[in-house]
Amino acid sequence: MDATSLATLWALIALLLFFGVLVALKVPGKIGAALDGKVAAIEAELDEAKRLREEAAELLAAYKKKAADAELEAQSIVAEAKTQADLATAEAEKSLAELIDRRTRAAETKIAQAEAQAVAEVRSRAADLAVAAAEKVLAAKVAGPVGPDLIAKGISEVAAKLN
Repeated sequence: MDATSLATLWALIALLLFFGVLVALKVPGKIGAALDGKVAAIEAELDEAKRLREEAAELLAAYKKKAADAELEAQSIVAEAKTQADLATAEAEKSLAELIDRRTRAAETKIAQAEAQAVAEVRSRAADLAVAAAEKVLAAKVAGPVGPDLIAKGISEVAAKLN
């Protein structure tokens, strides 16, 4: 046996002793237990991640539902506001039409009154002018003591007929 073979033999014996010591100290069981613990921890983390994912999915669904409900409520509010605005507009238009109608009738009444008053003033002025003219004509045609009596009588008749 040469030195190389002897060294190889001692290396083999040392390796077998090393593996024997490892088995005697139950190192493979401890490594297995440690790996099993790691596997269990990873499985627990995976289960926790699954649970968190499911919770997140539930929360997302709940928020989507809330968002849809809020959108429906907003549409309802907008529709109600539009209806109220349309009603207010219709009411305002109706009130405005009534106001315009009342103002038009009042203006027409004032115009009619002004026309009647103007006609009455014109008639009164015409009567006064007619009386004055008749007085001058009669004074010029009738002279003497009977004249003034006839003039007064004629004036009163004309005034009575014109008024």
